Amino acid sequence: MLKMDNGYVVVTGGAGFIGSHLVERLLREGSRVVVMDDCSTGRLENLRGVMGQEGLSVIPGKISECKELPELLAGAKFIFHLAAAVGVELVVNSPIHVIHTNLQETEAVLAAAAPSKTPVLITSTSEVYGKSQKDVFSENDDLLIGPPQFGRWSYACSKLMDEFLALAYARQHGLPVTIVRLFNTVGPRQTGSYGMVLPRFIAAAKRGEPLRVHGDGLQSRCFCYVLDTVEALIRLQKHPEARGEVYNIGGTEEVTILELAERVIAELGSESKVEKVTYQQAYAPGFEDMRRRKPSVEKLLAVVGFAPRTSLKEIIQLTAAGGLV
Repeated sequence: MLKMDNGYVVVTGGAGFIGSHLVERLLREGSRVVVMDDCSTGRLENLRGVMGQEGLSVIPGKISECKELPELLAGAKFIFHLAAAVGVELVVNSPIHVIHTNLQETEAVLAAAAPSKTPVLITSTSEVYGKSQKDVFSENDDLLIGPPQFGRWSYACSKLMDEFLALAYARQHGLPVTIVRLFNTVGPRQTGSYGMVLPRFIAAAKRGEPLRVHGDGLQSRCFCYVLDTVEALIRLQKHPEARGEVYNIGGTEEVTILELAERVIAELGSESKVEKVTYQQAYAPGFEDMRRRKPSVEKLLAVVGFAPRTSLKEIIQLTAAGGLV
């Protein structure tokens, strides 16, 4: 039986890329933190700077298999649910794992938190906007998901169901929930193993290998530095008026993937070249991508007084210097 005094914060996926940075921030602010992570994509090495520190407890294994989960969440003051299966390559190659992980683990957290009404923040994704052609995505926009024949959309659908489920628990059981849609969070400790574009580019540039750009490279994205994401998460935790709402968290400096590759090469002084490959070569026949993905962060700014602000130049430099790409 886990023995903890009341008042700690639970971070699922706390050994992951974003989760580990969040755990460090919470500990610096004096919170006691319980990390839950099965390390399927996260790494305990990400917590090496705080491992053994007073106030940190780590529970290995799947959330849904933790018999003490209701008791654990009842004693918490807040839950950050970051645990998820992410990354384009993982989605394409292991779709059953992705769907099961994202649905089952989220449902386990919500069901266990509901009796005590412990506030929960659920991390969703910009992928839920699907194939929409809007220039800027806002939280109340209609969503356009591709057909089920293309497994690429299974991740978006699983995270969208997480959102529906969270808001259903809010309405039916009075569970305080906040949902955030993350737009391409990047930074130190992110690995390119599951298809994340910036760490993949940086790793290739450091090795002098070609930077492989999928398609024509004119698809555009906005990147958000991980510590900006963490700042937004912390602020939302501290604002009760954010409960029951959905917020975008992301940078707003738009860049094409082709330009991103060129800027990485320039920033790192690399001799690498850009190599274009088709989506069929990179993934599978019928793969679909979003052409643009730029968030509106006005709602976030209005509530917490903060929006991500680290420039792309700084993001590239900080990510390249931070290791594990």
